[in-house]
Amino acid sequence: MKLCRFTHQQFAEPVFGLIDESEMVSVLQEGAHLESLTREGSVQTLGESLPLTEVRLLSPVIPSKIVCIGRNYRDHAAELGNAMPDEPLLFLKPPSSVISHLEPILLPPVSNRVEHEGELGVVIGRRARRLAEDDDPLAYVLGYTCVNDVTARDIQRKDIQFTRGKSFDTFCPFGPFIVSGLDPRDLRVETRVNGATRQDARTSLLAFPVAEIVRYISHVMTLEPGDLIATGTPAGVGPLADGDVVEVEVKGIGTLCNGVRAIRDEG
Repeated sequence: MKLCRFTHQQFAEPVFGLIDESEMVSVLQEGAHLESLTREGSVQTLGESLPLTEVRLLSPVIPSKIVCIGRNYRDHAAELGNAMPDEPLLFLKPPSSVISHLEPILLPPVSNRVEHEGELGVVIGRRARRLAEDDDPLAYVLGYTCVNDVTARDIQRKDIQFTRGKSFDTFCPFGPFIVSGLDPRDLRVETRVNGATRQDARTSLLAFPVAEIVRYISHVMTLEPGDLIATGTPAGVGPLADGDVVEVEVKGIGTLCNGVRAIRDEG
């Protein structure tokens, strides 16, 4: 299942849709909710389809929280001179940082070093709280997406903790789709800037795999349908400049593409 959220002149509000192999979007029935989409056979459409090229894609969901995993690739920890954590290192990005496919990443004037971080994203489909050892964490996942954990690296280093450097508006592009039914244990994640590859790794290299991450987070905070987990970035992070185009591709999902634009003033 490939799920999107979009606007179109036929609809007064954003709607969910399913994308088929011919890139037609079948509109889900009004009232469709994320938890129902995790149950096989529960997806119902309105019976009408639109070409994907005629809709405006939005972020696939509106998360109540974005939980990120730091230093989850050993080579990335090494390139920044950091030790690997003994357990998943959690931090949050605010929902106000979310933008969709093709929306611009804005470079704040207070930072001189904004970097890309391409990642596999995990979208929660069922409420997950204190999962037991015999619970399958992946059964609580709606599907997977592409994430760019944009980071003001100079501010992150100055502040020590991550909040400000990770939380500027537009610093969490994700999408363009959610794809279910994938095995998250060995997916290729590639980040390109202006067509040149900067990051290229597989999720098999994650120090803490997806299932372990979901279980771990559920014992810290309740995960709600629509919440987004960014699983960590591999080595190769680098700066973004005004006019750049950054792409994050996860094989089997698609490519998230965003231009980069400098904010000329604080107004």
